[in-house]
Formats: sequence, structure tokens, C-alpha cells
Amino acid sequence: MTILDGKKVSNDIKDEIKAQVDKMKESGEKVPHLAAVIVGNDGASLTYVGSKVRACERVGFESTMIRMSNTTSEVELLDKIEELNQNDDIDGFIIQLPLPRQINTQKVLMAVDPSKDVDGFHPENFGKMALDMSTFIPATPFGILELLDRYKVDTDGKHTVIIGRSHIVGRPMSILMGRKGFPGNSTVTLTHSHTKNITQITSQADIIISALGVPNFLKAEMVKDDAVIIDVGITRVPDESSPKGYIITGDVDFENISKKASFITPVPGGVGPMTIAMLLKNTLLARERRM
Repeated sequence: MTILDGKKVSNDIKDEIKAQVDKMKESGEKVPHLAAVIVGNDGASLTYVGSKVRACERVGFESTMIRMSNTTSEVELLDKIEELNQNDDIDGFIIQLPLPRQINTQKVLMAVDPSKDVDGFHPENFGKMALDMSTFIPATPFGILELLDRYKVDTDGKHTVIIGRSHIVGRPMSILMGRKGFPGNSTVTLTHSHTKNITQITSQADIIISALGVPNFLKAEMVKDDAVIIDVGITRVPDESSPKGYIITGDVDFENISKKASFITPVPGGVGPMTIAMLLKNTLLARERRM
């Protein structure tokens, strides 16, 4: 069994990006600039955006964090997005989700200039991805592809089962794993809350990508020997024995499934760190395209 170490790979990617940025600085070129907009005071969102800012510092990017209050109106947020769209100094920006109830998330994501949409959520970028055109791939799916690539996990002709159909992970992964090339060329089954006999489906899978957000949903009896397991789930589970009062748990019963799997991602330290690394990679790509 091989651990797909997202922490190590993400650090490798950051080192590679830093080397490129150092060359830009030496030749007097503009370095990439990533902005993040956060509306409200969601603890997990603040932690996540903070880690993105620190990652920018590490690789030599410029970064801007824009904090807006929980009472921000949709019009105010749309005005801020237009300001960022027009700002030539900003190469890419993200709108941290979730947004407060008074704001229409889809309308906000549609307002982002596709050339600065480093999250890869705009319909134009999603459509290009589906058509195998050059575009921004959403950071989490991009990170999963990179893990599979760097560990040379064979995906050709394999049966990939995806659990969860979100626009952020499940649906894009179903497209990417079925595309021509590597990683890809697999036969994909997309499962979700209405899927019947899910154990029958997962037990036939060569590769399982779980993005459900239900702690320990995937059990050992649902997985065949030597399967590849990618755990995208990340849930805070209350635990009084932990100093923080909670532990981070994935969708996968890691302890038991790791005894059967050929490759598996841990939680934490698997897909999570890759998401931020690929966001940096998308920002570098945005800067190159804009130049």
C-alpha cells in the first residue's frame, strides 16, 4: 500500500513555482498576484483563506485578502468583483464559498472574468474543461489529477467510481477521469444520494474518489483488494480528547481500507494541501496568459 502524500507533493509544486517566480524577479518581470474575497466570519473559510495567503508568501506571489462583512449586499459584492476584473495588477482572484444567504452564489461566480477565474468555477471555464480545451481546472480536481500523475497511478481502462456530484469536485472529476490521455481514459460511474446498491458499484471499482462529506462513509467491505482510494471528504468531528475539541475526518474508513488498497490518500495531508498548490499553479497560468 502506498500513501498518496499530498503534503509532500504540494510542497514540491510550491518549490517548482517559487523557482519560476525567482526567475521572474531576477529579470524584472511582474510576479503573479492572487486576491481572495471573503464575505462574513466563517471560521473554516478564514482559516482556508489564511493558508492561501501564506502559500502566496512562500512562493513569492503578491496576495490581497479582501474581507467584507456578513451584511454585505449582492450589489456591493458584484461591484467589488467588477473592480477586481478591471484591476490589471490582479492576475487571478477567488470568491471564498459559502456566501451569506442574501447573495446568489451562481450570479456572483458568473460575474468573475473567466480569464481571472483561478478557481475554475465560471461556466465558460467549466465548458472548456468538458471539451478538453485549455482552461483553468477547478483546484481540487486538478490536485487529484496531479497526485495520480506524480505517483504514476494507472487509470487507463480502469473503472473509476465517484461518490458525490458537486460542481466543485464530483462532476468535474467524472469528466476528467473519462477524458483522453493520462490521467484519464477510465470508465466512469458517478454515484450520489439517489444511487441504489452503492456497495455493489464501489466493490467493482478500480479507483474510488469520494467527495461526499460524510465521515467514514466508505467501509472496507465496499472496496475490493488493490483499489485506489482518493478521499476528498473533510469533516470536523467533535472529539473531547483533542486539544481543539474536534478531529478532521474523511469519507473513508482509513484504518481498515488502507489494509486493502494499493494507493490511498490520508485525511488530513492528502487532497487538501493539493488544492492550494493547484490554485497557485492556476494563478501562475493566469499571469502567463495575461502577459
